[in-house]
Amino acid sequence: MTASERQLPDTGAAPADEGYARGLSPRTIQMIAIGGAIGTGLFYGAGGAIAQAGPALILCYLAAGLAIFVIMRALGELLTYRPVTGSFAEYANEFLGRFAGFATGWTYWAVWVATCMAEITVAGKYVQYWFDIPQWVTALVVLGVMFLANLISVRMFGEGEFWFSTIKVTAIVAMILIGIGVLIFGFGHATNPTVSNLWNDGGVFPNGTGQALLALQIVVFAYVGVELVGVTAGEARDPKRTLRKAINTLPFRIGLFYVGALIVIMSVSSWRTFHAGRSPFVEVFEQIGIPGAAAIINFVLLTAALSSCNSGIYSTGRMLRSLAQRDEAPAKLATLSRRSVPAAGIAVSAAVMVIGVGVNYFSPDKAFAYITSVSTMGIIFVWGVILVCHLMYRARVARGALPASDYRLPGAPVTTWLALAFLGLVVVLLFFNEAGRTALVVGLVWGALVCVGYPVLSRKRSGSTA
Repeated sequence: MTASERQLPDTGAAPADEGYARGLSPRTIQMIAIGGAIGTGLFYGAGGAIAQAGPALILCYLAAGLAIFVIMRALGELLTYRPVTGSFAEYANEFLGRFAGFATGWTYWAVWVATCMAEITVAGKYVQYWFDIPQWVTALVVLGVMFLANLISVRMFGEGEFWFSTIKVTAIVAMILIGIGVLIFGFGHATNPTVSNLWNDGGVFPNGTGQALLALQIVVFAYVGVELVGVTAGEARDPKRTLRKAINTLPFRIGLFYVGALIVIMSVSSWRTFHAGRSPFVEVFEQIGIPGAAAIINFVLLTAALSSCNSGIYSTGRMLRSLAQRDEAPAKLATLSRRSVPAAGIAVSAAVMVIGVGVNYFSPDKAFAYITSVSTMGIIFVWGVILVCHLMYRARVARGALPASDYRLPGAPVTTWLALAFLGLVVVLLFFNEAGRTALVVGLVWGALVCVGYPVLSRKRSGSTA
């Protein structure tokens, strides 16, 4: 047994010195799990993805959803073994070495910073539905409000996320039910609503399998946020039971909110009516002809953007504190405020997110594409680390070095390797479009920054094992 293994606790309890208040109730965790992955990637980005892949996009979401479920079950097994707020960064540090933990923590921080930039970008677009306000102004206001809300308390974050998620879930369910009503009873003004639109208008792969595969970049971005429940481990009440229940509902959530919604959308109207830069949800309700429905859905989309930004500020503050506690970020970021929130980490993250406001000011038309490409590359790396850590954990359990979890990933290690292969395929596909190549270049630049930053930020523990 290595030195790092001997230092690890053999219980599933979160470290007593984390200092967080366990202010996230099971009800809140469940809604975070349900709504955390329902954001602008589905509500807004799906328009361009439908235009690119056609009905085949449904299969893309289903395939990616299966891989995501494997990733989350792998994370769930690690969380029941040792639930900590640092989550994936802590596991990378434990199973892959200190540099891996450093790279994972900072990369996940960068993913959510970029994701928040994307959310405030589309928030500006949604507000323009009603008011002629520059995108960057809305972006700045949204960022400021979410920043202040996260400073108050974790309970404030949890309650806000609960109601944000409730609105999103209610909207999707309502859209599905209304869409089914249109298909069965034919009310509204939609042109030829029928399930056969899924295969009769150019086939399931109207633009070819290649275009469907290339849409996986957008699909992967839509799932960013499913892993957020892992970051809540240190502030959840009864984390083992609560997190297990949240992960177990993932297949239902993917089936209903992603696959189910897309089936209804492309049945009510031909895939050819959807385009990049316009939400397919708004498009469908306008075509049905329900008075005021498009404005209502636009409000829901704005809520989704606020929700994801809220989650991003929450997670980045916690991740910076976890890094600082391991001497891999400035020491001041390890402090908690009197309200038991990492105020310093939240402030630093929000300050960096102001870059997103600048992107909106100088390039509002391309802001969303630029930012989502960055998030995609980073989250692929983080998800890959989770899977590799799971393989290492299982290997140590087999050797008797660590206790086994009673919440095991079915089919492992085969399912773990298949999920890793899927992530590898997505990386290869990034070479074949401009946004993907941008993500790869940014990923290389970020990797170089991580390598340079590691000896600088980790100098306090230079004698530790890497």
